[in-house]
Amino acid sequence: MGIDADIVVIGGGPCGSFSALAAARLGARVVVCEEHSEIGAPSHCTGHVSISGLERLRLSLPREIIENEIRGAVFYSPSCYQFSMEFVSPVTYVINRKLFDKHLSNLAVRTGVKYLLETEVKSILKHSGVVSGVTVQKKGGFEESFSASIVIDAEGFPPRLFKRMGVKTADRPLIVSGVQADVDRVVDVDEDFVEVYVGRRYAPGFFAWIVPRRDGSAKVGLATSLGNPREYLQRFMREHPLASKKLGRAQITNVSFHPIPLSGPIPQTYSNGLLVVGDAASHVKPTTGGGVVLGLLCSRIAGEVAYAALRRGDLSEASLSQYQNSWKQMVGFDLAVMRQARRLLNQLPDDRLDRIIGLCRERGIDRIIEEVGDLDFQGRMLIRAIRHPTSLVVLIYFLFSSLFSK
Repeated sequence: MGIDADIVVIGGGPCGSFSALAAARLGARVVVCEEHSEIGAPSHCTGHVSISGLERLRLSLPREIIENEIRGAVFYSPSCYQFSMEFVSPVTYVINRKLFDKHLSNLAVRTGVKYLLETEVKSILKHSGVVSGVTVQKKGGFEESFSASIVIDAEGFPPRLFKRMGVKTADRPLIVSGVQADVDRVVDVDEDFVEVYVGRRYAPGFFAWIVPRRDGSAKVGLATSLGNPREYLQRFMREHPLASKKLGRAQITNVSFHPIPLSGPIPQTYSNGLLVVGDAASHVKPTTGGGVVLGLLCSRIAGEVAYAALRRGDLSEASLSQYQNSWKQMVGFDLAVMRQARRLLNQLPDDRLDRIIGLCRERGIDRIIEEVGDLDFQGRMLIRAIRHPTSLVVLIYFLFSSLFSK
């Protein structure tokens, strides 16, 4: 065996680093195995995160990580009807994901976490049914085994390692194919607002977006449950009645592709000596595909539970099940509501989406959301919103349309 550690974390993305940081702060010896040569690369995420979520995480970001501050959003229906939400002060940051990932890894390193780059975990080792370490492959093909009492799987999506451990996964996961492009020379986009475009012609099964930066560039992308996302992105940029005017002269400087799980968390995120976090656990908002804040909140719990199990000397499923109990108590309701909302949205034809966005504008739903909104805990936001009589009209129409749509 090679390096010994209390905890081995698979993956040096945000959730892997945050789990490692949480455990190391308490005193655990943690090693992170990252298959790429650099933390933060390649980047697949838009990097659009709520300020309130970062405050919950007690994360204060250096200014160079923040590319823009967003005060609201503009939603465009399939027929280009518009609904806007505007807040008095910024509610989200557009962040540089590469720098953000490195920031979290630097925090972890300063706490004593060791990172092994270009080190791909090939398998999770078990002894008498309990995790005992990992086998890794280093650059050049050299294989080595590390011993560990607990493994935290933060490998991202799609996961492959923990399935071999017998951990239950979703039977029929809802997955969309995402594409993210960095573009320059964007015109007529208000830098204080993100733009969201729905409709089956340009992003069936999800939506398209324009997220502006302060320097005149933007992050443009979409996800789809049908076909090739690259082709849909080209259609969106070239043919959409509104977006094409803003992006017609834009040049793509970078493009990446990534699958996004939208079916909610996997049924079991723990096993004997194993915890699963982040995209691997499908800790992703089914409504928006965002996973940074919720993923980090759950990852912090994973690191703390792992350390507590080490202290007790009990690494069994029963002991580690506290991780799932805790994250479910924190975000389980909200993820369940968002999952149902996504299923209902996917049933709606374009004409119903037109009407719903029109109703939101007519009924002043923007003011209600500004009053009760929580971008991360959307289930709780819905409960608060339906106390307003005007929002009930939109909710009833939404549910009625979903039930009777083909």
